[in-house]
Amino acid sequence: MAALAPGDSGGSGEAASAALDELSRNFTYWAPGIGNGSLSGEWYRRNQIHLFGVLLAVLGNLVISISLNIQKYSHLQLAHQEHPTPFFRSVLWWGGVILMVVGETGNFAAYGFAPITLIAPLGCMSVTGSAIISVIFLKENLRGSDLVGMTLAFAGTYLLVNFAPNITQAISARTIQYYFVGWRFLIYMILEILTFCTLLYFHKRKGMKHIVILLTLVALLASLTVISVKAVSGMITFSVTDKTQLTYPIFYIMFIIMIASCVFQVKFLNQATKLYNTTTVMPVNHVFFTTSAIMAGIIFYQEFLGAAFLTIFIYLFGCFLSFLGVFLVTRNREKEHLQQSYIDFGNIPGKQMLDKIQPDSNGLSYGTLPDGSDSTKSQSGEKKEV
Repeated sequence: MAALAPGDSGGSGEAASAALDELSRNFTYWAPGIGNGSLSGEWYRRNQIHLFGVLLAVLGNLVISISLNIQKYSHLQLAHQEHPTPFFRSVLWWGGVILMVVGETGNFAAYGFAPITLIAPLGCMSVTGSAIISVIFLKENLRGSDLVGMTLAFAGTYLLVNFAPNITQAISARTIQYYFVGWRFLIYMILEILTFCTLLYFHKRKGMKHIVILLTLVALLASLTVISVKAVSGMITFSVTDKTQLTYPIFYIMFIIMIASCVFQVKFLNQATKLYNTTTVMPVNHVFFTTSAIMAGIIFYQEFLGAAFLTIFIYLFGCFLSFLGVFLVTRNREKEHLQQSYIDFGNIPGKQMLDKIQPDSNGLSYGTLPDGSDSTKSQSGEKKEV
């Protein structure tokens, strides 16, 4: 094995020492000195603005969890009424909608204070929070996989907050214009448009409705959504704290992109929820959305520029833990509460059953009797309808 040159060994040794020093500072609690880790005074001062964005995102996701459970509770109440009224006439349902708007507003504001790569993965808090609230208020079962999933999600969130890019950008209109015409974003947009058009062709022309195709379309639109949301939110924040940015055309261009991408994102997401169970759509969409948002933050806002390899690795490991936690919390949740629609007719005198009463719920003939079985024979051999 060839020996390293003295300069090379010294440079690599210094880089490794700096990375380990950064790692040790991130895991130091309340120790005296400069540049201490999480929960220390120095770390708090360096990340105060980011922590405010994290707080807005976490509270926003928790409010969204409450709103979803309130809407679910209102639907359950209406289903038990003898003469159910439309859900949009329920005061409780509208209360859930208002809370949903409040939660999304918190998420929107969070992008103005913290990087995309820090805010986007915190969507796992909405899933874990919804599971906790449903256990407390809707009396759903708390499974072992729920506890493991919540623990993994919280551990992943801790790593994300500690090892996300520690950059503070003043999002002005000129900054957005500079990023908007950058070669990185132009190449990214060309590849994204080609991928989107190809998937849309297979979806519309070839009739392919696989969950991966639908949720990839959602994720591609989501990357534009998070870019435009951070741009709009950042320019509004800059207008409040410094000089107004609302007179620049780029603000309204980003606002239009934000609205349009959200509308089409919801359209494809609704198609996925109609074709597949929510327990399947939710974790896959969370993974695809978060991955797409992180890529958008890295390419458009260059949020990982100059980051150490060890920091990036631990950040990605935190994302993996949050993904795994969401999967465990949502796994088989609907199937546990699904009751089989089985009716026991008992023995009917003079009737001979030619087929099973309960068809396969996963079959195409569920709810109807197969061909040739819509009639039965009496003991005399004559055909009579059931």
